[in-house]
Amino acid sequence: MRSGLLAGLSWRNAATEVVAGVTLLAIAVPLNIGYAQIAGLPPTAGLYALVLPAIVYALVVSSRQVVASPDAAAAALVASSVGGLAIAGSANYLTMALAQAIISGALFVLAAVFKLGFLANFLSKPILVGFVGGLALDILVSQLAKMLGIKIDSGGEFTDKVAGLVAGLPTLNGWSVLIAAASVVVLLLGRRIARAVPWALVVLIVATVVVVTTSLELHGVSVLGPVDAGPPNFTWPILGWGTWLALVPSAIALTMVTMAEGLLVARSYGEKRGYNTSPNRDLFAFGLANVASGATGGFAVGSSTSRTAAMDQAGSRTQLPSLVAAAGTLLLLLFGTGLLEHIPSPAIGAIVGVAILPMLGIADFRQLWRQDRFEFAVGAVCFLVTLFVGAIPGIGVAFVLALINLAKRASAPAIDVLATNGEPDSSLLNPAVAGTATAPGVVVIRIAAPLFFANASVFADAVKHAVTSAPDVRHVVLDLEAVTDIDVTGAEAFESLKSWLAAQPVTVSFSRPRQQIIERMHALELLDDETVYPTNRAAIAALATTKKEQPQ
Repeated sequence: MRSGLLAGLSWRNAATEVVAGVTLLAIAVPLNIGYAQIAGLPPTAGLYALVLPAIVYALVVSSRQVVASPDAAAAALVASSVGGLAIAGSANYLTMALAQAIISGALFVLAAVFKLGFLANFLSKPILVGFVGGLALDILVSQLAKMLGIKIDSGGEFTDKVAGLVAGLPTLNGWSVLIAAASVVVLLLGRRIARAVPWALVVLIVATVVVVTTSLELHGVSVLGPVDAGPPNFTWPILGWGTWLALVPSAIALTMVTMAEGLLVARSYGEKRGYNTSPNRDLFAFGLANVASGATGGFAVGSSTSRTAAMDQAGSRTQLPSLVAAAGTLLLLLFGTGLLEHIPSPAIGAIVGVAILPMLGIADFRQLWRQDRFEFAVGAVCFLVTLFVGAIPGIGVAFVLALINLAKRASAPAIDVLATNGEPDSSLLNPAVAGTATAPGVVVIRIAAPLFFANASVFADAVKHAVTSAPDVRHVVLDLEAVTDIDVTGAEAFESLKSWLAAQPVTVSFSRPRQQIIERMHALELLDDETVYPTNRAAIAALATTKKEQPQ
């Protein structure tokens, strides 16, 4: 048995995939309930996102393993963005969250159609570490309040949450602290003892039994409360055009973060397990999943790195577990919501808190500090802006920092005068000693980058310096093998450089250009009567003042 929709599925691995699906269900239900609370939505919003969106995604996506579901980052983005437009828990708030998911879905579809997945590359690792880390710490404060039995405004600013948590310490609930502490111990130790066991589900079941049998609700322990029964219903958010437009920036942020993380996870698991993935098809799958989520009462869906890793460890190599989990969630919604009513909030807080601890990125920040202080600063700034100003400004700053980082690196490309050696058949690869020519009267200069506005003047200055510092230079050969593009600013700097060289007088010729660069140079009117050589050695043989020891 092989399914065209579920690549990799066969009779031999069907049982393993089904068992993995049950494990996924056990992991996803408690987490999605917690993430829905982070987002300021009812528990059903998290559960609905496990049904139709998961089915649509599993049947469309090219990745065999990535699990699509709301995650902590998406929940925090929903809370911070929608919370500024409506009161958390209100009907209008829920409607906006649905609309936000639909807008995000539409953006994913557009990105797939126009092949815009490359935009996710602007969110480099330091930026993602900082952005997600800021969201994680904000979430952690809210979960800590749950664990201590302290009521704070979970939709408020980070500083207000911290202030509320500190002010509420005298009112903490001892039973809540005990439940949370026991839950954290079980989750952390259980992960070391038996990783295959769904410890989050174990914690929920045991904690709920304890609360019900000992009537801890009467002693101040907060519980989840009634959960609506029934399957997801198709709906469409009714909002004014102004409100739809107000949700676009946050939807863009959701789309970009999910795009960056989702495509990276899909590619890494595809390479690890030996199958091909299609980024544009994956973007299309995320788009349909988000539209399905918004149209059935869920909220923004992204890729779940932790659940994908759990499925990989469970031996899953197909999307069948997502379908099994969707079926199990539907059964829970139909017949088992009464079991969820008495789940203690401290246990949910502990589960979510432990789940997001890796998102703080402490190890990643340490690595960045060791490897590159500038990259560390980029991540730290993004972390602080996200934490103290907000998620949407955080993603805006992330893009600005990405452009600054890109311009910084692109403005200082490797530009070398190449040296010859005594091996006639070898390429010219090594830089020459400063102030020397490649051959008598000739300097061969290589730029290892596209020529554009950020490095055009740097390139021109480097060529002038090479000509003036070496003795009796009469010819400049520009090695264009590594030049993949030239923009208008680069072309203007190039024309100015040619005029300067002509006044010396020094001739200009080119070597090893790609065909697309030759066409680009013709389009920019940069090629006149200059000679183009197939190799650097051919250029030297033709131009050197003396040809002693030069190959013919």
